[in-house]
Amino acid sequence: MVRQKGLSVRLKLTLSYAGFLMVAGGLLLAIVWAFLLRYVPDLPAPGYTGSGPDRGDLVRAFAPPAAWSLVFLLGFGLLGGWYLAGQMLAPLRRIGAATRAATQGYLSHRIELEGRNDEFRELADSFDAMLARIEAQVAEQQRFAANASHELRTPLAITQTLLDVARSDPNGDTSDLVERLRVVNSRAIDLTEALLLLSRADQQSFTREEVDLSLLAEEAAETLLPLAEARGIAIETGGEVASTVGSYALLLQLVTNLVHNAIVHNLSEGGSVNVTTATSATFVVLRVKNSGARVSPQLVTTLTEPFQRGSQRIRTDHAGVGLGLAIVKSITQAHGGTLAISARPEGGLIVTVQLPRA
Repeated sequence: MVRQKGLSVRLKLTLSYAGFLMVAGGLLLAIVWAFLLRYVPDLPAPGYTGSGPDRGDLVRAFAPPAAWSLVFLLGFGLLGGWYLAGQMLAPLRRIGAATRAATQGYLSHRIELEGRNDEFRELADSFDAMLARIEAQVAEQQRFAANASHELRTPLAITQTLLDVARSDPNGDTSDLVERLRVVNSRAIDLTEALLLLSRADQQSFTREEVDLSLLAEEAAETLLPLAEARGIAIETGGEVASTVGSYALLLQLVTNLVHNAIVHNLSEGGSVNVTTATSATFVVLRVKNSGARVSPQLVTTLTEPFQRGSQRIRTDHAGVGLGLAIVKSITQAHGGTLAISARPEGGLIVTVQLPRA
């Protein structure tokens, strides 16, 4: 947008201060003039022989000082208004400097405006908070991009190695090569789909409808039952109807990721997974408990970070791509909910998802 250059805000405020002072001074002089006219006659009365002033004398005596007073008020208003406007706009100059620094990539710069709370201080604090949030998001995106590049490079490098080996030995058995390529390619596809799902959840580009979490829990448990039985893990579901508003596909992915994660991070035998739903006046709750090895509090705080994997798995199959809980966190936030993860004293995790009630 092309805009014509106008007067600065400081000059506008200066003219406003000076104009207001001139108007106030003029009104004061007018009141004084009207007050004096009440006690000075227009012309001397007939037969009056005194030497008292008439209105003509009053005009000649009052007008010059009044004019000089207005000139003084004008000069004083301009100088004082310029100084006061500069003092008032000083915080805006600091905010503008911080904005220019941010546009150049210096997101670590902060205004840190001192003084008591007022409108400018609230604006500066809000701007600092926004910069901190943007800096954190940019750092997270850069870290995510680096991790995603690393994760995608691994299957591609393996594929390249397998193809190089096959090319160097054209008479070798290709059945094993094809199977290994299929596994590597499947992992790359799973990772790409997980990245797309995570991006979709972050952008909140989905259609909302009423969804019952209890039905999703049963569907996810039924889908993953063969995996659980193969590992000797019992799955239990229960609870009450817990309806929320959101994307059916994304919320199903959320529940499936939690149940799958509970199965994969479990005991080698005799493990259990418990999925329950509950409802309150304003929220619905999905809670997934699983047995397993003891998890340190330090590790729990990192489990929702992309490409962070727990240290204990009972198999190398179904290892996932390291985005399970990261996707759960993004889907939860996209639906206006909260995610809490805590370690069980006897081992395993408790994951609680709280969403707004429909």
